[in-house]
Amino acid sequence: AQVLTAGVQSSLSDPRLFISYEPSTLEAPQQAPVLTNLTREELLAQIQRNIRHEVLEGNVGYLRVDDLPGQEVLSELGEFLVSHVWRQLMGTSSLVLDLRHCSGGHFSGIPYVISYLHPGNTVMHVDTVYDRPSNTTTEIWTLPEVLGERYSADKDVVVLTSGHTGGVAEDIAYILKQMRRAIVVGERTEGGALDLQKLRIGQSNFFLTVPVSRSLGPLGGGGQTWEGSGVLPCVGTPAEQALEKALAILTLRRALPGVVLRLQEALQDYYTLVDRVPGLLHHLASMDYSAVVSEEDLVTKLNAGLQAVSEDPRLLVRATGPRDSSSRPETGPNESPAATPEVPTEEDARRALVDSVFQVSVLPGNVGYLRFDRFADAAVLETL
Repeated sequence: AQVLTAGVQSSLSDPRLFISYEPSTLEAPQQAPVLTNLTREELLAQIQRNIRHEVLEGNVGYLRVDDLPGQEVLSELGEFLVSHVWRQLMGTSSLVLDLRHCSGGHFSGIPYVISYLHPGNTVMHVDTVYDRPSNTTTEIWTLPEVLGERYSADKDVVVLTSGHTGGVAEDIAYILKQMRRAIVVGERTEGGALDLQKLRIGQSNFFLTVPVSRSLGPLGGGGQTWEGSGVLPCVGTPAEQALEKALAILTLRRALPGVVLRLQEALQDYYTLVDRVPGLLHHLASMDYSAVVSEEDLVTKLNAGLQAVSEDPRLLVRATGPRDSSSRPETGPNESPAATPEVPTEEDARRALVDSVFQVSVLPGNVGYLRFDRFADAAVLETL
C-alpha cells in the first residue's frame, strides 16, 4: 500500500490519492451517514455541534463552521439557523468566518454561505463542479433571495484557514477571496477535493481514496483552482494565532474612515498648494482600501497615491507608535509645531545650549566655518 501510494502520488503529483490495506474490513467502507435520513431533532443537534457563533469584543461577529451541510438540510433548517445564529450576527460591525476546523461538507451548501455575504441586487456564477461518476457538471450560483437579511457589503469579513481546512471550505475561502469580499488569514489550506471516496480495489483488502468531483475554477479563474495546491491566505500566520491576527486587522480597518477624514481635513486646512487640494480630497475618497491589512500597507498606499496626484514628494504620511520618540505631538492651528525650549539662566548651561545648536571653527586658510542643523526660535536667539 505504501509503495503504491508513493508511486501514484509522485507519478500524478496528486497527494489526495491514497491506497490503504485493511484486512479487517469485511465489507466496503460505509460512506458518512446521510443527514436527511435523520430526524429533525437529530439534524438540529448535528447542526449545533458543527456551527457555533458569538459576538466578540468590538462588536465583531464570530461564526465557526466545522462541517457544511448540503442544500436539503439547509432548506429544512434555514429558519432555525436564521433565527438562532444569523440574526445575532447581523448587527455586528464585521464578521470572522472560522473555517480552520472545517474539513468536509457538501458543495450544494456553498451558495448559502456565499449568498449571505453577496449583495442581493445581482446573482453571480461562482463555480462549476464536475462529477466523474455521473459525468455531469453543476453550476453554482448565488441565490436571488435568502431567508432573513444579507450581511452588508460595507462590513469587513475575515475568513480563518488552517492546513486542515479542506474541500468545500477551501472552495468557500477561495471564492470569497476572488470576489474581494473577504480577507483570508491563517495557513495555506489542505489542497483537498470537493468529494473524496474510498473504493475497494476488486475483491482485495486494498482500498483507493480518490477525488471523484472537482472544481473547474471558481469565478471563471481560467482553469486555476485551489485543488492540490490549497488556498494561499492574504495574511499568513500560524492557525492558532489567526483569530488574534484577524481581530487586529479589523481594528485597523475600523479606524480607516477616521484616519482618512483627518487626513482630508489636514490637507484642506494646511496644504500650501491649494489648487491641488480638491484632487487630493477626491483621490482619498475614491481609493480602494479593500486590500489594506496593516499600517504599512496603508502608509505605502497613501504615499504612492498622494504623491502621484499632487506631484509633490514632500507630501508624506507615516505611522508612528505611541513610544516613537521621532514623532511630534499634535498641535492646534495657533500653536508652534515645536515647543520653544526653555532658556536656562546659568551661564554654563547657556554655553552648553549654544554648543548643542551651533558648531564654530576656523579652517585652514582662515576660512570661517559655522554649522547649525536647525533654526533656533527667535525668542531663544534674542535671549542668547
